[in-house]
Amino acid sequence: MRQWVPVPGSTKARLIEAALHHFEQSGYDACNVADLAAKAGVTTGSLYHHFGSKLGLYTVARDDVEKRITDRMEGAAATTGGDGAAAVHAALLVAYGAAVRFNACRLLGEPPPVDGIDPVADTVRSLLPERLAVAPAVLAAAWRAALLSVADGATNESALAALQFLLGGVSSPVDPTSSAVTTRPRLAGKDPVT
Repeated sequence: MRQWVPVPGSTKARLIEAALHHFEQSGYDACNVADLAAKAGVTTGSLYHHFGSKLGLYTVARDDVEKRITDRMEGAAATTGGDGAAAVHAALLVAYGAAVRFNACRLLGEPPPVDGIDPVADTVRSLLPERLAVAPAVLAAAWRAALLSVADGATNESALAALQFLLGGVSSPVDPTSSAVTTRPRLAGKDPVT
């Protein structure tokens, strides 16, 4: 995670803004350095100077958005008591709403071009008991698939409904600006996640 905030209008800030737009519109593989630099109004040399590569710029842009998303996840989970199924539901649904609102569905839906820790799965992991060690990766993959479906043209409502169905127990859509999630009792009376 970066510890600095670029000065608005600076070369770094313009490159990050261009990256957020281009990576969201086209995905990592389809973006090229010349287009990113042109969108920012700088030379490709400036991109390489500040970020080292397209991957360096992508990493900074994605890390920044993922940090904002995981902060919201932690806040949403805290409103439910902090762990278990309700916390996971709230965290993932609030994160979904924020990603849609930030217009970062493709950026966060596509797998990163390099292996590393998945911050969304890592946040979910902190909310679940150890016996569910595989669940965070599965849930994060479902969350990313819902986002990617929106980026590929599905309606927000249909992707959200699919994510809610997979999470189970959620009866109303989440307001992206809120951490509140309404849940209904499960039919069997047991919550398999807690």
